[in-house]
Amino acid sequence: MKPWFITGASRGFGRIWAEAALARGDRVAATARNPENLKPLADEYGDAVLPLRLDVTDRNAVMEAVRNAAETFGRLDVIVNNAGYGLFGMVEETTEEQARAQIDTNLLGPLWVTQAALPYLRAQGSGHIMQVSSLGGLAAFPTLGLYNASKWGLEGMSEALAQEVGPLGIHVTIIEPGPYGTDWSGASAVHAEPLDAYEPVREARRAGAAARAPQDPQVTADVVLELADTDEPPLRLFLGAYPYPVVEAAYRQRLDTWNAWKPLATKA
Repeated sequence: MKPWFITGASRGFGRIWAEAALARGDRVAATARNPENLKPLADEYGDAVLPLRLDVTDRNAVMEAVRNAAETFGRLDVIVNNAGYGLFGMVEETTEEQARAQIDTNLLGPLWVTQAALPYLRAQGSGHIMQVSSLGGLAAFPTLGLYNASKWGLEGMSEALAQEVGPLGIHVTIIEPGPYGTDWSGASAVHAEPLDAYEPVREARRAGAAARAPQDPQVTADVVLELADTDEPPLRLFLGAYPYPVVEAAYRQRLDTWNAWKPLATKA
């Protein structure tokens, strides 16, 4: 029986994974900005679920929520930093407020939760931190520049974190989903005010998205449970097959460019 702490548990991946963990007998501290959305979980699973109001951008609130969960359950085995949203807009179109809010939620939110949880995990000498990144954490796409920035930041922070806490018995896995039918691009998304100059780029992006059918996020539940039970989990895990060719092409292009420009680079 594992105690989990999951942010953004009111819908999408967070809700699906919380329900899967509870259904198999685990306990879950489920957080959401509006805990009323967590009531069905509490009604069905009773004391096995600890519903918590949490805005992950509030560091003090994060510290209190994690403390509450650790004291209620006695320990924390799995930390899932899932809370986040998509910001759609060209780099030039994005406002300061939108950019700061994106980084605050998608990057600093996981940082605060990680910092809050680590004292408990270190004391146990065990634990598994799952950072929900994205295919957009490894490859960049037009209209998603600031979202990419937040997830690339999460990837770098988490890779360093894994090296820091691995010797302490704590695992870190960066989960990188492909396109799924969650609310990431729906009601929870933010859209910048469009500039006409970028309409051709936007139209090409829309056409590409229309040709891609999103997968059912429910199919990820068993995968994440298996990941949580793995003794030596990977640093990175794609969800779905879609990311493989995209990321392979992105990395191949980077290597080709670095090697093509090596004569100039070595002059430095």
